[in-house]
Amino acid sequence: MKVLIIAQYFPPDMGGGSARAYNVVKGLTSLGHKATVVTAFPHYPTGKIPREFRRKLLSVEKGGRLDIMRTWVPPLASGGVVKRLLLFVSFCVSSLFAIPFVKRVNLVWAANPNIISAYPALVYSLFKRCPMVLNVDDLWPEELYNLGMLNSRILRKIAEGISRIAYATSTAITPISPVYADIIAPKYGIDSEKMHVVPAGVDLDNFKAPASKPEAEGDAYKVLYIGALSLAYDFENILKAALLLSSENRIKFIIQGQGELGEYLKSRIKELDLRNVDVILKVVSRREVAEILSSADALLLPLKSLNYAGISSKLYEYQASGKPIICCSRGPSASYVLQTNSGIVVEPGDYKGLSKSILLLAEDKKFSRALGDAGKKYVENNLSTEKVGARMEKIFTSLLEVKTTEFGQ
Repeated sequence: MKVLIIAQYFPPDMGGGSARAYNVVKGLTSLGHKATVVTAFPHYPTGKIPREFRRKLLSVEKGGRLDIMRTWVPPLASGGVVKRLLLFVSFCVSSLFAIPFVKRVNLVWAANPNIISAYPALVYSLFKRCPMVLNVDDLWPEELYNLGMLNSRILRKIAEGISRIAYATSTAITPISPVYADIIAPKYGIDSEKMHVVPAGVDLDNFKAPASKPEAEGDAYKVLYIGALSLAYDFENILKAALLLSSENRIKFIIQGQGELGEYLKSRIKELDLRNVDVILKVVSRREVAEILSSADALLLPLKSLNYAGISSKLYEYQASGKPIICCSRGPSASYVLQTNSGIVVEPGDYKGLSKSILLLAEDKKFSRALGDAGKKYVENNLSTEKVGARMEKIFTSLLEVKTTEFGQ
């Protein structure tokens, strides 16, 4: 099977969308399938495009079962609605530059950005006379409402109209969360049989728990968040918890990544005179992320939205590192952590509960290890790239069997 993947975000870009697309591609190619990825020049989240891609419209990388075609986007940092829209629209147009170079494919998978990727993917599916499958990493535009980023009634109608067309023109839809499917089907009038839930998964070759090392006396207990410093996360809750624990010299908070809130966090820490919090504004490779996770003692997922209906792909990487998770959330992410016995759930905004959870894990090492081990075991048994690839393979194969006559192949 030959699959074309449309993904604005793909490694070395950071973020959940990039990781999700890569995991599916790796899973499919490990099963012997051929993948062609049409993606943007590396740009997320800083907007800094590597020198080798500048003054180009297209770059082609060929190798084995995977070809990568990178297309132009403007050098803009991903922050604010306007810049993001410019990046999305730019990729929608520039991704079509690769049409002459993409050979025959059996199916197109629109990986990211959500909804927007359906439009260039639809063009490719018409040219290649094959089905188009739409991925849903985040529920747009609904999640934008929750974050207060799309308040105009007119803009909401436009956004929902764009979403309705994307869902309706897709042969199938692959949401990462069952709650997404439950929302999309009735709201947009989509047949529930088009929905096939496939979790984001994790690349266990990169993210794996290291052999445990004996703890040295006086070592700080490191509580880590690593990822996008964006409005989707409630960092104020972390800072308030750190303030409560400022007298606990053994506990250290680390917030690492880049995004629109980076400089704000630094100034806020200075304002609160927090000496137990380090903010590291640096983007690193996936392998380095794994190493940083393995050096921590507990991992934070401080979701801001009270109504977030997804399951953050960050959770799977956290679990693979074998460390306990503190999930500040309601809904599917919180339920997942509890069901897999891999961490503690705290209500969003409950900084007192967060500080108590950190103290509990720091003091009860046996409990902490049990949570980390349970999460590691779960992802190894259920969510490796090979297992996610096999689930996607089954969906794609069934679609091709149904659509063979319709597309004249």
